[in-house]
Amino acid sequence: MKVLVIGGGAREHALCRSLSLDPDVTSLHCAPGNAGIAEVAELHPVDILDGPAVADLAVSLGADFVIVGPEAPLVAGVADAVRERGVDCFGPSREAAALEGSKAFAKDVMAAANVPTARSYVCTTAQEIDAALDAFGAPYVVKDDGLAAGKGVVVTSDIDAARAHALACVGPAGDGGEPTGRVVIEEYLDGPEVSLFAVTDGRTVVPLQPAQDFKRALDGDEGPNTGGMGAYSPLPWADQNLVAEVERTVLQPTVDELRRRGTPFAGLLYAGLAITSRGVRVIEFNARFGDPETQVVLARLRTPLAPLLRAAATGQLAAFPELHWSDGAAVTVVIASHNYPDTPRTGDTITGLEEVADENAYVLHAGTRREDDGRVVSAGGRVLSVTATGPDLAVARERVYAAVGRIGLDGGHHRGDIAAAASAGSAGSA
Repeated sequence: MKVLVIGGGAREHALCRSLSLDPDVTSLHCAPGNAGIAEVAELHPVDILDGPAVADLAVSLGADFVIVGPEAPLVAGVADAVRERGVDCFGPSREAAALEGSKAFAKDVMAAANVPTARSYVCTTAQEIDAALDAFGAPYVVKDDGLAAGKGVVVTSDIDAARAHALACVGPAGDGGEPTGRVVIEEYLDGPEVSLFAVTDGRTVVPLQPAQDFKRALDGDEGPNTGGMGAYSPLPWADQNLVAEVERTVLQPTVDELRRRGTPFAGLLYAGLAITSRGVRVIEFNARFGDPETQVVLARLRTPLAPLLRAAATGQLAAFPELHWSDGAAVTVVIASHNYPDTPRTGDTITGLEEVADENAYVLHAGTRREDDGRVVSAGGRVLSVTATGPDLAVARERVYAAVGRIGLDGGHHRGDIAAAASAGSAGSA
């Protein structure tokens, strides 16, 4: 089949890498892509938020199948536009993607489906914000109701910082004196975090293998929140029944509830979970593959990716064979640009990429571009996802950090403790 992937980050590079190894894929395209994706797919310029433009591109290429990677185009209805032109598309509808596009909507769905999650308040005024912060106490968890590229959540014991973030999410009052935004304030969930993806056609749910990612910028979970600085899979410390429990109590009830509402969710349902002292709780839902967890999950998937995703897109998932996974482990370390996640510097030359190329370690590009003189330079905050596999986490960690050491980026930084606790037998934190 001829496949078009929409997006240009490391998640899309991971998808394209897996698809390029898939015998079912005869032609691979990506829009807009990046310098690394260009090595495995033909790139095309497009505004990924413009549904008709994406659909026109798919039709002009004669694409059999489109995969929408990022959340913003899904929330903007790009998958709907592609399907309206008669092209199969992996990604939920605009209405179903609100599960990620609005934290308040997600909380409403979870309440209706009896999905375990943190107690929360949806606030629109300063008075409501103050009451919610007072009700829960520190540490405070404040979430922007809308999309924020993985950086809309503040977890802090500083009430002034929590209140400032909440007020920024709500925004100033509009012309009629009404607030212009919403913020979700919820109780803090203790325990390690887990990311679990599930492929679904709106009825059948097929969970993938769990992963853990690391949101803070610095070692020891210090520093500001980011879009993710690394990940690993599998989770040797997790209960062997975790995936089955989450499928039963979280994933299937959510899919069933959205179908009951007349907005079936077909695509990738991502459950961000906390394994608390009171059991599994949902932190948030996403409507697409997570980044950087996708990098390690797909590194371990042995089932061809394209037919799996197309079965979900065409309502055929119930008949799809059981998934196959490697017995080993995968670790991803993100190399970020100078000053990320604040105001990242771009345009710095990346060196050493050609020195990381074997079956055990490889580089997935995120924020990169190739200059006319052939140099690959940084073009975003998270620049590269260096990924390695091994028979266990300890070996995968050794290989990934050896690969990271071969890459040069002026002012670049990365965490040195990705999967360290897990490889030593502890859950750690994310």
